[in-house]
Amino acid sequence: MATAPTISTVLLKPEFSVDMTCEGCSDVVNLELNKVGGADFDIDLPNKKVRINSEHSVNTQLHTLDKTGKAISYLAPK
Repeated sequence: MATAPTISTVLLKPEFSVDMTCEGCSDVVNLELNKVGGADFDIDLPNKKVRINSEHSVNTQLHTLDKTGKAISYLAPK
């Protein structure tokens, strides 16, 4: 009998709201996330969201996004 996957066996991408209004804003987010390394991410500019798959903790990801100077908030893993 198969068991349902648990959080430890499913890779969830933390999702963040980032106050991005233009391509320049998303470029800044892209630059900061690339600096930290070890992260794959998706930037959804129209919905002002960033999803990150990373070896780094959510706190490290928040700290990295904070370096952009944009208003950010942690939404949830997706």
